[in-house]
Amino acid sequence: MNELTTEAEAAPVPAIDAVPAIELCDLRKSFGTNEVLKGIHLRVAERQVVCIIGASGSGKSTLLRCVNRLEEPTGGQVLIDGIDITHPDCDLDLVRRDIGMVFQQFNLFPHLTALGNVTMAQRKVLKRSEEEATSVARAVLERVGLSEKADAYPSQLSGGQQQRVAIARALANDPKVVLADEPTAALDHAHGEPLLDLMARLARETGAAFLIASHDPMVLDRADEVHRLRDGRLEAAP
Repeated sequence: MNELTTEAEAAPVPAIDAVPAIELCDLRKSFGTNEVLKGIHLRVAERQVVCIIGASGSGKSTLLRCVNRLEEPTGGQVLIDGIDITHPDCDLDLVRRDIGMVFQQFNLFPHLTALGNVTMAQRKVLKRSEEEATSVARAVLERVGLSEKADAYPSQLSGGQQQRVAIARALANDPKVVLADEPTAALDHAHGEPLLDLMARLARETGAAFLIASHDPMVLDRADEVHRLRDGRLEAAP
């Protein structure tokens, strides 16, 4: 689905009645007696940018972590491109190759360059050769506007640049889904706004579905849909 070298203009978001990239059916998550997610229903199409907003502690991060099963759902289903990843027979490692993750604190390896950070997962997870991984890494770094920073270490990059490397790392595996947990929380307005513009553009260009958890009001103008998580349930947000 995704071609890293695509230069086509932004494509329209496909009809949601097609098989969605992400589908949550009655998703529930409890920690002891505390029910954080109380039956979440959500569909995200390819090329869509969908944002989950809500107060701190409302469960936004828990929802994202359930989507790639970093947290084990208590009930319900999570489907990625039509595959139920909560089914006991699901090859979770295989499906996770289609899921990119962007964390609030970047989670870059400080001892690796930008190029090294983007090639590592490709080589370990996808078993790409060094030559192929490097070629893909340079392509995605160019796509996020950091081709000239390929040999820089995280300590030599601004917060916005580090987050762009994290996005490039997520895209390098050619994902169908990108999950972003508070991607602008560690950035000021000057760096956060262009980052959100970039993510919206990348959704259109790559075909990936972007599901973003954020409390940042800037994301509202970039999202195709916005849902508020309140009292464990999703509701439409203005």
